[in-house]
Amino acid sequence: MQFNRLALMLATAAAPVLWGTTYLVFTQTLPVGHPLLVGALRALPAGVLLMLLGPGLPPRSKLLPLLFLGLANIGVFFALLFLAAQRLPGGVAATIMSAQPLVVALLAWPLLARKPRPAQLAAALAGSMGVGLLILGPAARLDAIGVAAALAAAFSMAMGTVLIERWGRIGTPLAVAAWQLALGGLVLLPVALCVEGLPPMLTARNAVGFAYLIVIGTALGYWLWVRGIGVLGADVTFLSLLSPLTATVLGALVLGEWFSPMQTGGAVLILGATVAGMALSRRARREPAVQRPGSSEQLQPH
Repeated sequence: MQFNRLALMLATAAAPVLWGTTYLVFTQTLPVGHPLLVGALRALPAGVLLMLLGPGLPPRSKLLPLLFLGLANIGVFFALLFLAAQRLPGGVAATIMSAQPLVVALLAWPLLARKPRPAQLAAALAGSMGVGLLILGPAARLDAIGVAAALAAAFSMAMGTVLIERWGRIGTPLAVAAWQLALGGLVLLPVALCVEGLPPMLTARNAVGFAYLIVIGTALGYWLWVRGIGVLGADVTFLSLLSPLTATVLGALVLGEWFSPMQTGGAVLILGATVAGMALSRRARREPAVQRPGSSEQLQPH
């Protein structure tokens, strides 16, 4: 049982690691002038591919919650992510969005009846500080609209993450990943076409980049992530801190952007916060139900 949980945690951690490769793939192989369209073409084909593996079309009875998940985790999130990236340096946007574990811990209180521990909040804040040390530089500047978009993006995906746990029986992990990718991409595609228009003729390099991003970075990544949330709970969001860490490591190895001593400290802080956050989440789940004062009702750990 212990080994199975560890294996599942490592498999779930592979998702943000795969997402950490997105920046390099996007900048080196894809049409960077059409970020919204790239996002839509990343999500929609991945969703269709996963649906072809078994789930098929989403049932009408579950269409509304699935559409909400697709918007929160894919459609709205991608739109806000690219708006933030347009108006902020990448390091600033990533740092602000690394607040997602903190937002999840806060949203889990009203939506999952799970009160956050001070230590869990401290781990989330430490992880955000680690990302800041890792990728922020002295040239970082803040733009009010960009900051608002980045915060809203963190809130959007945090809400989707918590609701996946709350609505865990809405379908199998493969089905939930497939349907939210397809629905989110379907909503984002017409918006992207209206805003950006058609991209230039795709090259062989673009095709390789899209193939990797759709099959590995999105279809596989989101299936692993949704499966992890379904079994381990929404607190796996601490693992999302591995995404900026992966992006920075790839920048050093591939583009020659090596770590400074401050960045090395940030990387260590991120890993420590990730391990601490998952350990605290597991300990909270093992504790027996807590009796509420003056009531026979019990608060069950999720």
